[in-house]
Amino acid sequence: MYDLIIIGGGPAGLTAMIYAIRKRLNALLVSKDLGGKTQYRLSLPWVEDYQVIRGIEVVNKFRTELEYLKFARHMEAVELLEKKTDGFMVHTRGGGELTAKAVIVASGVRLKRLEVPGERKFIMRGLCYSALSYAPLLIDRKTVIVGDGDLALRSAAELATVAKHVHMVGISDDSLNTSLGKKLSQLENVTVFKAYQVIEVKGNDYCEKVIVKSPEGNIEEIESEGTFVEMGLIPNSQMVAGLVKLDEFGRVKVDYMARTNIPGIFAAGDVTDGFAEQVLIAVGEGAKAALSAYEYLLPIL
Repeated sequence: MYDLIIIGGGPAGLTAMIYAIRKRLNALLVSKDLGGKTQYRLSLPWVEDYQVIRGIEVVNKFRTELEYLKFARHMEAVELLEKKTDGFMVHTRGGGELTAKAVIVASGVRLKRLEVPGERKFIMRGLCYSALSYAPLLIDRKTVIVGDGDLALRSAAELATVAKHVHMVGISDDSLNTSLGKKLSQLENVTVFKAYQVIEVKGNDYCEKVIVKSPEGNIEEIESEGTFVEMGLIPNSQMVAGLVKLDEFGRVKVDYMARTNIPGIFAAGDVTDGFAEQVLIAVGEGAKAALSAYEYLLPIL
């Protein structure tokens, strides 16, 4: 039996694992890959790598260390987390059963995609899924935000402070009637395409145009130097859905010490109900979860 199993190999999971190793815990990281969302980085023709501050530099150091420590990782997806009398059992996709005294869930999220022609071709080449991360690169540029709800509104507001123009595609009346929605509607550099649908993205080396269709069926073409799909995130919380408390979006509810409602189960990163899906925030939450788990384990080690 392990002292601690960490589910997920993204920024939160990698950080938690390195902290656990340095606390001399008998720990195992279980994940289908290492790096999580840091494997995706937006490329723009006018931006050099040195101009961007990313959490990936920190994460890559942890990933390199863990790649060297083969005994500390198990590369397989997790299907279910089960509570046992003396701890927890992690069921992997291949039928494996791993037991631990405590578990950190850092399984991240899945992105809602457009599923239209051109999307896969231009992913991270002028088109990506995090305006909050890349807005500073779009100063005085033409941009597009696709989506509805709080995430799309916050992303549009972030871009509106720096971009030459922001086109909001697919926003609803409900979102526009919020205080932030009303503010955005009044800005001169924001154009609202209410209830429009993206049907294609086009470009050469980078995404340059977004083709949209109105509710009435009219087709329009929007030029864009930076396109962001902000349709929402799907938490990878299915393995604990019947075990810990989730919020209305399916995110794991945690307290200030990264604890769930079940003693011995902790959570960190984008899979939780914390604020803002950013790499550096996930790194901090991973460290917090590992320290919290270590404190929980001290009396029983």
